[in-house]
Order: sequence, then C-alpha cells, then structure tokens
Amino acid sequence: MTFFELILLSIGLAMDCLAISVAGSIAYGRYNWRRILLMALFFGGFQGVMPVIGWAVGVSFVNIIGQYDHWIALLILCFIGGKMIFESFKADGEVSEYTPYGSLRMLVILSVADSIDALATGLLFITCSDILALGASIIALGSFVITILGCVIGIEFGKRFKVNVNLLGGLILIGIGVKIFVEHTFFA
Repeated sequence: MTFFELILLSIGLAMDCLAISVAGSIAYGRYNWRRILLMALFFGGFQGVMPVIGWAVGVSFVNIIGQYDHWIALLILCFIGGKMIFESFKADGEVSEYTPYGSLRMLVILSVADSIDALATGLLFITCSDILALGASIIALGSFVITILGCVIGIEFGKRFKVNVNLLGGLILIGIGVKIFVEHTFFA
C-alpha cells in the first residue's frame, strides 16, 4: 500500500466524521474550540485505533463484526438522530445531549459508531504489517482534521441559515446510518 493510497483511505474513512461533525455543529451553532478539539481527538483517535484492533484480532473476529457493523451503525445513528428530532420540538437554544457536543458519553458512542468500519480496514494491514503504525496515524490525523473542518462548516451554516438545527442534525444522522446500512447491505 502506497502513501497516496493511505491518504485516500484516510479521507474515505473520515467522511462519516465530516457528516457527524457538521450535523453536531449545526445543532450547537457556536464556536467552542475546546469541544471541537475534543470531538476531533475522539473521532481521530477511534478511527486510528480501530484498524490496529482489526489487525490484532485478525480475520475471524473482523468477519463476525463485518456481518453486523452496518446494523450497529444504523441503530445507533437512527436512535441518536431520532432523539435529536424529538428534542427539536423543545425549547430553542438548548444543546441536545444526543449531539457530539452534548456529553462525553455521547461523544464516545458516536466515535465508536463512526469508526466501526475502520475496524475492518485492519485486515488491509495483515499483509503489510510494517506500515500499520503509519497507516493508523494517517487515518487518525485525517479524521482529526476533517472533523475540525466539519465543525467549522456546520457552525457557519448554522449561523447563516435559520433552521431547526436539531431537526436537521437528526435527519443527517439518520441519513448517515441509512447510507452505511445500504452500502454494506447492497454494495459490499
């Protein structure tokens, strides 16, 4: 695997980080660099660690997870998105506990749901274990940077357009869950 291929892999894995950070930031609606960096650290960290876990555990466990990862992501993201939609009908200005900004517990849950597909990429490194550390680092850094970018995009969008941000964020999260499910069910 070349350096360029590792960068492309990193970008591909970070697209869900981008979508979730945009959705969460739209709902939050203002800059909080501590929270943005915390989200980027969690998303990047989990995205970087999961391929190492997938590599370490090996083919048998990853094949089992691979059969259910899209169901897990669908259920988690639809639950969180549904709760955000439900909360969108409550008072304005409140940050939903079901966004990445809401609580540390929710940030961990979203980080895990977002990085389950990175677990399977550990299989790519079984035949080239010598670049596992480099690959995991590039994946983590890519997700870190793209999460920050997603937060900025979401915050700026939320400032410019007056929409029910919890409703929009919830719909985006459900859409991500459905996308992951459809990709893994019909196009894998």
